[in-house]
Amino acid sequence: MRIKWYAHACLRVEGDGVSIITDPYTPQKSGFAAVTETADIVVRSSDDDSAHANAEMIPGEPEVVTATHILSFAGGDGPGPGGLPDRQPEDSTVMTQAGIRFRAIPAMESMRVKLQPRDNAMYCFEVERIRIVHFGDVGNRLEEWQLEQMGSVDVAIVPTGGPPTIELPDLHDALDVLRPAVTIPMHYELPGCKFPRMADVSEFTQRYSPARVRTSDAPEVVLNKALLPEEPEVWVLQATTAG
Repeated sequence: MRIKWYAHACLRVEGDGVSIITDPYTPQKSGFAAVTETADIVVRSSDDDSAHANAEMIPGEPEVVTATHILSFAGGDGPGPGGLPDRQPEDSTVMTQAGIRFRAIPAMESMRVKLQPRDNAMYCFEVERIRIVHFGDVGNRLEEWQLEQMGSVDVAIVPTGGPPTIELPDLHDALDVLRPAVTIPMHYELPGCKFPRMADVSEFTQRYSPARVRTSDAPEVVLNKALLPEEPEVWVLQATTAG
């Protein structure tokens, strides 16, 4: 399986004969170059955030999976102005597209930082027997039931720029529970970024032993289920479309 990071929360996952692009941004608003590669599926955490939902940027005719739509179709008590539900019916939050099962997990923008926090969702899927969770635009400390729905995670793709996304101590607490083999930081300060200032990735990685942090000069990594690290590691990729 291959994972490639473009910028912000937008990555490409390839495996099992399928290509998936996550949370595509809007180039004009983000400062990042447009993604020109095609994909079979675009999965996004919501449909109303230009930094995470610009499926129109991806060439061709990819199938679009929107995590908040999965929750809506499920008919559950998705997140709303009053906050998150106690939990979401686990068996009703899955959509299958091109043979890939996507599980949506309710989330919201920061209820501390945002005056009108919007709904979004995290999502899990499995490629080449490697289970991935993408944290989307989550803004709040994760509840136990949210972590339970992620299951046994191999790769966690997480926002590490701090508020308005999840605060770093809360993110570290979630990762301590999940203990993914690999954590890939995203959604942090990059050259050319037009979004309000976010933290540098070093503010996230400094919590880890240097021996557990791999910093690459490439945007892409190849993973094999049998060769995943036995102890959790952080893999910092080089964005391909930063300014």
